Amino acid sequence: MKLKYLFLAGIALIAMSSCSDFLDKPTDTRVTLQNEEQLRMLMISAYPSGNYALPCEMSSDNVIDNNAPSMTGVRFNLDSYNRNDDEAFAWEDIRSDSGSDSPSSIWENFYNSIATCNAALQKAEELEAAGEGSDKLNAIKGEALVTRAYCHFILANIFCMPWRGEQLSNNPDETPGIPYATEPETTVKPHYERGSLAETYAKIRKDLEDGLPLINDGYYEVPKYHFNKQAAYAFASRFYLFTREYEKVLECANQVFGGADVDVTPYLTDVWTQTTLNYDYEYARYYANTSHQRNFLVIPTYSIMDRHISGRHRYALNREAARATLRGPGPTWESCRYINNTTKETFAMFPCFQALWLNGGQEYGVWWAASIGEQFEYTDKIAGIGYAHIMRCEFTGEEVLLNRAEAKLFLGDIDGCVADLGIWENGHRNSPSVISDGRMIAWSKEAVVDFYTRAENGYKQYLDSLHLGKEYNERIYFGIARPINIDQVCPSTHQLTAEMMPFMQCIQHFRRIEFIHNGMRWFDIKRLGLSVKHVIGKDARVEILNPNISSGKLDKRLAFQIPNEIIAAGITPSNRNGELTTPQQAPKRQITDVPYYPN
Repeated sequence: MKLKYLFLAGIALIAMSSCSDFLDKPTDTRVTLQNEEQLRMLMISAYPSGNYALPCEMSSDNVIDNNAPSMTGVRFNLDSYNRNDDEAFAWEDIRSDSGSDSPSSIWENFYNSIATCNAALQKAEELEAAGEGSDKLNAIKGEALVTRAYCHFILANIFCMPWRGEQLSNNPDETPGIPYATEPETTVKPHYERGSLAETYAKIRKDLEDGLPLINDGYYEVPKYHFNKQAAYAFASRFYLFTREYEKVLECANQVFGGADVDVTPYLTDVWTQTTLNYDYEYARYYANTSHQRNFLVIPTYSIMDRHISGRHRYALNREAARATLRGPGPTWESCRYINNTTKETFAMFPCFQALWLNGGQEYGVWWAASIGEQFEYTDKIAGIGYAHIMRCEFTGEEVLLNRAEAKLFLGDIDGCVADLGIWENGHRNSPSVISDGRMIAWSKEAVVDFYTRAENGYKQYLDSLHLGKEYNERIYFGIARPINIDQVCPSTHQLTAEMMPFMQCIQHFRRIEFIHNGMRWFDIKRLGLSVKHVIGKDARVEILNPNISSGKLDKRLAFQIPNEIIAAGITPSNRNGELTTPQQAPKRQITDVPYYPN
């Protein structure tokens, strides 16, 4: 439904009796919202059909360039799916395509959802003013407010710099926000100001906190397709995590689970235990099933991300990115080793995560997870045309559990943090192969400290070798642990101490694994102040994102440029020309296989 209001200046009446019947019919056949039931039905279409995962993944450390030199598996002749992928990987303005999965599509779809929410809220106010208020109407208002807050929150995290607290986010020139739409458009080409990020976040907070108490699950036919209570509190736990209000994160997470001491195991997926699923789309359907307790909000989106990620293309989850996530060591699975029959490389592998597919051969192929399996909707089966969909499990039990673990850590409850991380880790042991394998060690605080301390030290040695101009085995732990600069990005009274660091490294590692291919890793890179290196092309051009974090001058490329058509409409573009790293040549390496574990 396109919710636009058109004003008719006049109607020329033709004095011909033969046309009177035609002229008596209304020329605008769109539905006029009249009652609360129509508003409830309207909110079904209030959720964004755009998927923000692809440009975020391409910009993150979850993707490498298969055409760049590497110790194994280099290919110089793989094409990218389209030019947008090249631009996102190089942190350039993404301008080449405005189709599915582009920033332009994301912007349009999320603001369309916001417009729907605004229309519902306006009519709800009119009904209340006419004395037609009810509990059902309050529930509709709550859903519209929380959905509007969510849409602006996602847009802000894509098109704005990371949240840096009230003071550091209050300059509209340095940290511009996004237009916060609260009313239906009633004029042609209305003027919007971006304001500051602090102003945007203040409005998100108000909508979220005004809407939360009004949410009522009793009015939904399929609650998991709406902001039901669990989904709304899951969103609140994410919002407060980003603003570093850890007491509220803990409170909201416990609201989701129904209490602080509730067994949360049923809120974790068991997709890898399913032995009757054979194709990625079958796993995707199982993963996104609304009957599962772990899924709080499922959003159908138009997306061809699967084709970008799973084809034999240039950018992929492979090599270093794979070794730092799904095919790399961890605190309890470091001994789960395997061998690549092609390269003879030995590696540890995360034993249990969704289901993985490989395309193109292990030496240069791509890995992808079940969660992005494409669901194709045919409009003409004979012609083979239709719409490609991906179901986004936007809020899940795993995310809320990891949010709670991080909140406990910063609130000084390290044992509680370790316990929650242990629940996540234990929930990934229920694969039949893992149960019979016996190579995983017991979960413990000591195991976390030992593994991530070694991983941190290995990464520091690599950084020191770069500073000294010496060769060093960069593949050691593949950047699983890296400097976390959350205090520099967003100052807080809750400081990250040396004692807390191994557990924070574990949290960001588990989150990276959990959120493969859904885009959240890019948000974590921004809020945690992680540095990312991309090696581009056969000439090994190196770009480093966020190199001057310690000075407080964040890399301006952390904010995606707003779409061209929006700039043309008068919205101020982002300044992405801050202090950039000078492109450099990667050290020349012999393309040979070397083990990445220290002897």
